[in-house]
Amino acid sequence: MTFWEAFFCGLIQGLTEFLPVSSSGHLSLAHTLFGMETEASHLSFDILLHLATLIVVFVVYHRDIFALVPAFFSMPYKLLRGKFRLGILTETERMALLLVLATLPLAGAFFVKDYSEWIAGSFRLVGTLLIANGVLLLLADRFSVMKGKDMLSPKGAIGVGLFQLLATVPGISRSGATISGSMLFGLSRENAVKFSFLMSVPAIIGANIFNLPEALSVSVSVQELRYYLVGMSAALISGFGAIKFLSYISAKQKFGFFAYYCIALGAAVLILR
Repeated sequence: MTFWEAFFCGLIQGLTEFLPVSSSGHLSLAHTLFGMETEASHLSFDILLHLATLIVVFVVYHRDIFALVPAFFSMPYKLLRGKFRLGILTETERMALLLVLATLPLAGAFFVKDYSEWIAGSFRLVGTLLIANGVLLLLADRFSVMKGKDMLSPKGAIGVGLFQLLATVPGISRSGATISGSMLFGLSRENAVKFSFLMSVPAIIGANIFNLPEALSVSVSVQELRYYLVGMSAALISGFGAIKFLSYISAKQKFGFFAYYCIALGAAVLILR
Protein backbone atom coordinates (compact mmCIF):
# COMPACT_ATOMS: atom_id res chain seq x y z
CA MET A 1 0.00 0.00 0.00
CA THR A 2 1.23 3.49 -0.85
CA PHE A 3 0.40 6.88 0.67
CA TRP A 4 -1.93 7.80 -2.17
CA GLU A 5 -3.68 4.43 -2.14
CA ALA A 6 -4.39 4.84 1.57
CA PHE A 7 -5.58 8.40 1.06
CA PHE A 8 -7.80 7.45 -1.88
CA CYS A 9 -9.38 4.50 -0.02
CA GLY A 10 -10.02 6.73 3.01
CA LEU A 11 -11.62 9.34 0.79
CA ILE A 12 -13.83 6.70 -0.81
CA GLN A 13 -14.88 5.26 2.56
CA GLY A 14 -15.74 8.66 4.03
CA LEU A 15 -17.81 9.74 1.04
CA THR A 16 -19.56 6.49 0.24
CA GLU A 17 -20.32 5.31 3.80
CA PHE A 18 -22.92 8.06 4.13
CA LEU A 19 -23.86 8.78 0.54
CA PRO A 20 -26.21 6.02 -0.73
CA VAL A 21 -23.75 4.58 -3.25
CA SER A 22 -22.20 1.58 -1.37
CA SER A 23 -18.91 2.04 0.46
CA SER A 24 -18.21 -1.72 0.38
CA GLY A 25 -18.76 -1.81 -3.37
CA HIS A 26 -16.44 1.13 -3.99
CA LEU A 27 -13.77 -0.25 -1.64
CA SER A 28 -13.96 -3.64 -3.36
CA LEU A 29 -13.37 -1.96 -6.71
CA ALA A 30 -10.51 0.10 -5.24
CA HIS A 31 -8.86 -2.94 -3.65
CA THR A 32 -8.98 -4.74 -6.99
CA LEU A 33 -7.62 -1.75 -8.92
CA PHE A 34 -4.76 -1.32 -6.42
CA GLY A 35 -4.07 -5.05 -6.16
CA MET A 36 -4.98 -5.04 -2.47
CA GLU A 37 -7.33 -8.01 -2.66
CA THR A 38 -4.31 -10.26 -2.13
CA GLU A 39 -3.10 -8.32 0.92
CA ALA A 40 -4.22 -9.96 4.16
CA SER A 41 -3.80 -6.69 6.06
CA HIS A 42 -6.45 -4.81 4.07
CA LEU A 43 -9.13 -6.13 6.48
CA SER A 44 -7.43 -4.25 9.35
CA PHE A 45 -7.32 -1.15 7.16
CA ASP A 46 -11.02 -1.42 6.32
CA ILE A 47 -11.92 -1.80 10.02
CA LEU A 48 -10.03 1.38 10.89
CA LEU A 49 -11.73 3.24 8.03
CA HIS A 50 -15.13 2.16 9.35
CA LEU A 51 -14.15 3.29 12.84
CA ALA A 52 -13.25 6.69 11.41
CA THR A 53 -16.69 7.07 9.87
CA LEU A 54 -18.26 5.88 13.15
CA ILE A 55 -16.53 8.78 14.88
CA VAL A 56 -18.17 11.11 12.37
CA VAL A 57 -21.63 9.79 13.30
CA PHE A 58 -20.90 10.34 17.00
CA VAL A 59 -19.75 13.91 16.33
CA VAL A 60 -22.77 14.86 14.20
CA TYR A 61 -25.44 13.01 16.21
CA HIS A 62 -23.87 13.05 19.68
CA ARG A 63 -26.93 14.61 21.30
CA ASP A 64 -29.29 11.97 19.90
CA ILE A 65 -26.91 9.11 20.69
CA PHE A 66 -26.21 10.11 24.28
CA ALA A 67 -29.92 10.80 24.86
CA LEU A 68 -30.60 7.17 23.91
CA VAL A 69 -28.22 5.68 26.49
CA PRO A 70 -30.56 6.04 29.53
CA ALA A 71 -33.40 4.54 27.47
CA PHE A 72 -31.52 1.24 27.11
CA PHE A 73 -31.59 0.96 30.91
CA SER A 74 -35.09 2.28 31.58
CA MET A 75 -36.72 -0.12 29.09
CA PRO A 76 -35.50 -3.31 30.83
CA TYR A 77 -36.58 -1.79 34.16
CA LYS A 78 -40.10 -1.26 32.85
CA LEU A 79 -40.10 -4.75 31.39
CA LEU A 80 -39.17 -6.32 34.75
CA ARG A 81 -41.92 -4.36 36.48
CA GLY A 82 -44.50 -5.47 33.94
CA LYS A 83 -44.99 -1.94 32.60
CA PHE A 84 -43.45 -2.43 29.18
CA ARG A 85 -46.08 -1.21 26.72
CA LEU A 86 -45.53 0.90 23.64
CA GLY A 87 -48.11 3.40 24.77
CA ILE A 88 -46.20 4.39 27.91
CA LEU A 89 -42.71 4.54 26.39
CA THR A 90 -41.12 7.95 26.06
CA GLU A 91 -40.12 9.11 22.59
CA THR A 92 -36.47 8.35 23.35
CA GLU A 93 -37.29 4.87 24.68
CA ARG A 94 -39.38 4.15 21.60
CA MET A 95 -36.50 5.20 19.34
CA ALA A 96 -34.11 2.97 21.30
CA LEU A 97 -36.52 0.04 20.93
CA LEU A 98 -36.81 0.65 17.18
CA LEU A 99 -33.02 0.68 16.82
CA VAL A 100 -32.77 -2.64 18.67
CA LEU A 101 -35.44 -4.19 16.45
CA ALA A 102 -33.78 -2.80 13.31
CA THR A 103 -30.42 -4.27 14.34
CA LEU A 104 -31.66 -7.80 15.10
CA PRO A 105 -31.79 -8.98 11.45
CA LEU A 106 -28.04 -8.30 11.15
CA ALA A 107 -27.48 -11.58 12.96
CA GLY A 108 -28.11 -13.15 9.56
CA ALA A 109 -24.87 -11.57 8.28
CA PHE A 110 -22.99 -14.44 9.93
CA PHE A 111 -24.54 -16.87 7.46
CA VAL A 112 -23.81 -14.79 4.34
CA LYS A 113 -20.25 -13.73 5.23
CA ASP A 114 -18.62 -16.16 2.79
CA TYR A 115 -20.96 -15.09 -0.01
CA SER A 116 -20.18 -11.42 0.67
CA GLU A 117 -16.44 -12.07 0.44
CA TRP A 118 -16.96 -14.01 -2.79
CA ILE A 119 -18.99 -11.17 -4.28
CA ALA A 120 -16.36 -8.62 -3.21
CA GLY A 121 -13.82 -10.42 -5.38
CA SER A 122 -15.98 -10.22 -8.50
CA PHE A 123 -15.97 -6.98 -10.48
CA ARG A 124 -19.03 -8.07 -12.46
CA LEU A 125 -21.13 -8.99 -9.45
CA VAL A 126 -20.27 -5.74 -7.67
CA GLY A 127 -21.19 -3.83 -10.83
CA THR A 128 -24.51 -5.65 -11.10
CA LEU A 129 -25.34 -4.92 -7.47
CA LEU A 130 -24.45 -1.25 -7.90
CA ILE A 131 -27.08 -1.10 -10.63
CA ALA A 132 -29.55 -2.83 -8.29
CA ASN A 133 -28.71 -0.24 -5.63
CA GLY A 134 -29.54 2.56 -8.05
CA VAL A 135 -32.84 0.94 -8.95
CA LEU A 136 -33.69 0.61 -5.25
CA LEU A 137 -33.12 4.33 -4.74
CA LEU A 138 -35.38 5.15 -7.68
CA LEU A 139 -38.12 2.88 -6.32
CA ALA A 140 -37.90 4.49 -2.88
CA ASP A 141 -38.27 7.96 -4.40
CA ARG A 142 -41.15 6.77 -6.55
CA PHE A 143 -43.21 4.90 -3.96
CA SER A 144 -42.43 6.70 -0.70
CA VAL A 145 -45.28 8.70 0.83
CA MET A 146 -45.41 12.43 0.22
CA LYS A 147 -45.62 13.39 3.90
CA GLY A 148 -43.90 10.70 5.89
CA LYS A 149 -44.09 9.86 9.58
CA ASP A 150 -41.64 10.97 12.25
CA MET A 151 -41.14 7.44 13.63
CA LEU A 152 -41.43 3.86 12.37
CA SER A 153 -43.68 1.16 13.75
CA PRO A 154 -41.96 -1.88 15.35
CA LYS A 155 -42.77 -3.97 12.27
CA GLY A 156 -41.39 -1.21 10.07
CA ALA A 157 -38.15 -1.15 12.08
CA ILE A 158 -37.69 -4.90 11.56
CA GLY A 159 -38.41 -4.38 7.86
CA VAL A 160 -35.71 -1.69 7.63
CA GLY A 161 -33.38 -4.07 9.46
CA LEU A 162 -33.92 -6.60 6.67
CA PHE A 163 -32.93 -3.91 4.17
CA GLN A 164 -29.75 -3.38 6.21
CA LEU A 165 -29.03 -7.12 6.09
CA LEU A 166 -29.36 -6.93 2.30
CA ALA A 167 -26.64 -4.27 2.33
CA THR A 168 -24.05 -6.64 3.81
CA VAL A 169 -23.15 -7.63 0.25
CA PRO A 170 -20.77 -5.28 -1.62
CA GLY A 171 -22.57 -3.07 -4.12
CA ILE A 172 -25.69 -2.50 -2.03
CA SER A 173 -25.34 0.66 0.03
CA ARG A 174 -26.09 0.36 3.75
CA SER A 175 -27.25 3.96 3.97
CA GLY A 176 -29.05 3.68 0.62
CA ALA A 177 -30.85 0.48 1.64
CA THR A 178 -31.85 1.70 5.10
CA ILE A 179 -32.93 5.14 3.89
CA SER A 180 -34.93 3.56 1.06
CA GLY A 181 -36.45 1.01 3.43
CA SER A 182 -37.35 3.69 5.98
CA MET A 183 -39.05 5.78 3.30
CA LEU A 184 -40.94 2.77 1.91
CA PHE A 185 -42.15 2.00 5.45
CA GLY A 186 -43.46 5.53 5.83
CA LEU A 187 -40.73 7.79 7.24
CA SER A 188 -40.14 11.23 5.78
CA ARG A 189 -36.89 11.58 3.83
CA GLU A 190 -35.22 13.69 6.56
CA ASN A 191 -36.18 11.28 9.34
CA ALA A 192 -35.16 8.31 7.19
CA VAL A 193 -31.66 9.78 6.85
CA LYS A 194 -31.39 10.36 10.61
CA PHE A 195 -32.65 6.86 11.47
CA SER A 196 -30.22 5.34 8.97
CA PHE A 197 -27.26 7.10 10.53
CA LEU A 198 -28.30 6.11 14.06
CA MET A 199 -28.64 2.51 12.82
CA SER A 200 -25.06 2.66 11.57
CA VAL A 201 -23.65 2.87 15.12
CA PRO A 202 -24.49 -0.70 16.26
CA ALA A 203 -24.01 -2.00 12.70
CA ILE A 204 -20.45 -0.69 12.38
CA ILE A 205 -19.52 -1.67 15.94
CA GLY A 206 -20.91 -5.17 15.45
CA ALA A 207 -19.18 -5.66 12.09
CA ASN A 208 -15.83 -4.56 13.50
CA ILE A 209 -16.13 -6.82 16.55
CA PHE A 210 -17.03 -9.70 14.24
CA ASN A 211 -13.95 -9.13 12.04
CA LEU A 212 -11.55 -8.10 14.82
CA PRO A 213 -10.10 -11.57 15.62
CA GLU A 214 -9.14 -12.14 11.97
CA ALA A 215 -7.70 -8.63 11.66
CA LEU A 216 -5.59 -8.99 14.82
CA SER A 217 -4.09 -12.23 13.52
CA VAL A 218 -2.30 -10.30 10.76
CA SER A 219 0.93 -8.42 11.51
CA VAL A 220 1.11 -4.83 10.35
CA SER A 221 4.33 -2.86 9.81
CA VAL A 222 5.00 0.61 11.22
CA GLN A 223 4.94 2.03 7.69
CA GLU A 224 1.50 0.54 7.09
CA LEU A 225 0.25 2.03 10.36
CA ARG A 226 1.26 5.47 9.10
CA TYR A 227 -0.69 4.90 5.92
CA TYR A 228 -3.65 3.68 8.00
CA LEU A 229 -3.64 7.02 9.83
CA VAL A 230 -3.63 8.81 6.49
CA GLY A 231 -6.63 6.80 5.35
CA MET A 232 -8.49 7.39 8.63
CA SER A 233 -7.87 11.14 8.42
CA ALA A 234 -9.19 11.23 4.86
CA ALA A 235 -12.25 9.20 5.91
CA LEU A 236 -12.97 11.52 8.84
CA ILE A 237 -12.83 14.71 6.79
CA SER A 238 -14.69 13.41 3.74
CA GLY A 239 -17.22 11.56 5.93
CA PHE A 240 -18.13 14.71 7.81
CA GLY A 241 -18.67 16.56 4.53
CA ALA A 242 -20.72 13.68 3.11
CA ILE A 243 -23.06 13.37 6.09
CA LYS A 244 -23.73 17.11 6.08
CA PHE A 245 -24.27 17.10 2.32
CA LEU A 246 -26.75 14.21 2.44
CA SER A 247 -28.67 15.83 5.30
CA TYR A 248 -28.95 18.98 3.18
CA ILE A 249 -29.96 17.07 0.05
CA SER A 250 -32.61 15.06 1.90
CA ALA A 251 -34.40 18.24 2.90
CA LYS A 252 -34.32 19.71 -0.61
CA GLN A 253 -34.75 17.02 -3.25
CA LYS A 254 -34.93 13.33 -4.15
CA PHE A 255 -32.00 10.91 -4.50
CA GLY A 256 -32.18 10.54 -8.29
CA PHE A 257 -28.63 11.77 -8.79
CA PHE A 258 -27.19 9.01 -6.59
CA ALA A 259 -29.40 6.41 -8.27
CA TYR A 260 -28.22 7.34 -11.76
CA TYR A 261 -24.60 7.49 -10.57
CA CYS A 262 -24.80 3.90 -9.22
CA ILE A 263 -26.46 2.66 -12.41
CA ALA A 264 -23.84 4.40 -14.59
CA LEU A 265 -20.90 3.13 -12.49
CA GLY A 266 -22.28 -0.41 -12.42
CA ALA A 267 -22.81 -0.37 -16.19
CA ALA A 268 -19.28 0.94 -16.72
CA VAL A 269 -17.85 -1.87 -14.57
CA LEU A 270 -19.77 -4.49 -16.57
CA ILE A 271 -18.68 -3.02 -19.90
CA LEU A 272 -15.03 -2.37 -19.10
CA ARG A 273 -14.25 -5.46 -17.05
